[in-house]
Amino acid sequence: MNYRTIDDLNRAILGGLHIFPRDIDLIVGIPRSGMFPANLLALYLNCRVTDLGSFINGHIYQSGERGKFIDAHEFKKVLVVDDSIASGAAMERCKNLLKGLEGQYDIKYCAIYVVPEKKHLVDYYVEIAPLPRYFQWNIMNHTILKKACFDIDGVLCVDPTHEENDDGPRYRQFLLNAKPLFIPGAEIGTLVTSRLEKYRAETEEWLARNGVKYGKLVMLDLPDMAARRKANCHGRFKAEEYKKPQYVLFVESNQGQAEEINRITGKPVLCTANFKMVFDSQSVLYNIKQGEYLPWLRRAALKLRNRLRRH
Repeated sequence: MNYRTIDDLNRAILGGLHIFPRDIDLIVGIPRSGMFPANLLALYLNCRVTDLGSFINGHIYQSGERGKFIDAHEFKKVLVVDDSIASGAAMERCKNLLKGLEGQYDIKYCAIYVVPEKKHLVDYYVEIAPLPRYFQWNIMNHTILKKACFDIDGVLCVDPTHEENDDGPRYRQFLLNAKPLFIPGAEIGTLVTSRLEKYRAETEEWLARNGVKYGKLVMLDLPDMAARRKANCHGRFKAEEYKKPQYVLFVESNQGQAEEINRITGKPVLCTANFKMVFDSQSVLYNIKQGEYLPWLRRAALKLRNRLRRH
């Protein structure tokens, strides 16, 4: 799986710093994902930085002055930065927006990660990252979540404290009022939690109140906390649902459970404790489907499927 963390992004930029010219006057980030690498590049190259909209309007950020801008027209050599290129549509839209400024500035384009067939769209790139690929900084808004399983405690909300975890009134209050953590912008396929089935109503109320979009909620059907502790089946229970072929990702907060789920299923697990991907797949079929092995076969299968859908 081609997954990159924020640390990977930073190391990629540092490793590729030598490819960028040192006479750049201004770095322009393409919102939203492009702003992160743009700021890192500006830091390392000691350049001014701004966002695409501000640049088009002739303003850049004033260092050390919150909310203040300076005139952008004193800058001539401009590097426009995005985090990645896949289809190339976003970069093409950006170039169209900047066509009217090409006579005023020497504009170059950069993406940190590119697919091989689109690298010609930029003047500079740092790393080839074929599809399918996922990034820590935007995975919570990715359409892949429709094919994902999510744990709840430690992922969508904080874990209960020892005092709250009493299988009684304090626990019910926790379920109704837990502080949110990572609330995705995209719809989740299935929530898989070791919370007991008897707490479904409280769980569904919290999910609705916090705007969590999901298809299905799978809970542990045991009578009480004592039975859950005796069973000690958290990882195995979650893996049983994740085994189903429609899922391609599990998001889990506990490193040990993440490793167990991956070991049982042979599928990747994103651990929110460190946002590292646990992935040691033994499944050849899974890797072919995801493009890890024989990527040309996956592309051919997708083309055939799209052709059949049109007829």
